[in-house]
Amino acid sequence: MSVAAKPFNTPYPVIDTDPHFKRVVGYMRVSDYALIAGGLTAFPGAILLWDRIVPTKYPPGGRAATLRLCCFLGLTGGFLMAYVRSSQRFWGSRENAREDRMDRMEMAEKIEKGEPLYGVSTLSEYSQGVAARNSRYSAVKMGSVPWFNFVNHNQHGVDVKERYGYDEAAAQAAREAKEAELA
Repeated sequence: MSVAAKPFNTPYPVIDTDPHFKRVVGYMRVSDYALIAGGLTAFPGAILLWDRIVPTKYPPGGRAATLRLCCFLGLTGGFLMAYVRSSQRFWGSRENAREDRMDRMEMAEKIEKGEPLYGVSTLSEYSQGVAARNSRYSAVKMGSVPWFNFVNHNQHGVDVKERYGYDEAAAQAAREAKEAELA
């Protein structure tokens, strides 16, 4: 499922082509949470309606077990659909003015504090690249293979110098010089 960082023409600005799981969930809108709640209620509701139309003879405790499974499946499906919608906003496929504003504020705070924009990673550059290629645009296939990005890396398909006015290489060199001074 390895995908290279290919630029696409999108109607809205691209924020991140491989957003971290915490950012995707953290940037969800109320409508995304409503989608999760809809999945949670629609699946068991459909089963109860179906049971009214075509009654079944559940064994003792069978209806409760069936409804618990339906709630789990509805919650999971609703979450996956909301995750895809939130990811599409990061990619610029959906309206993303709110997410763009939140991203710029978050990155401005990180720049002020002198932190790496996309978090600190303990992986080698090669492993970060592998992780990025495996999870970039992974929400497209979320229905068949749920795959999330849990790795901090610097390969996000946006030019940070152009987007945030920030030179990552110069900042990294300054951090290393500061650490060398303290040592």
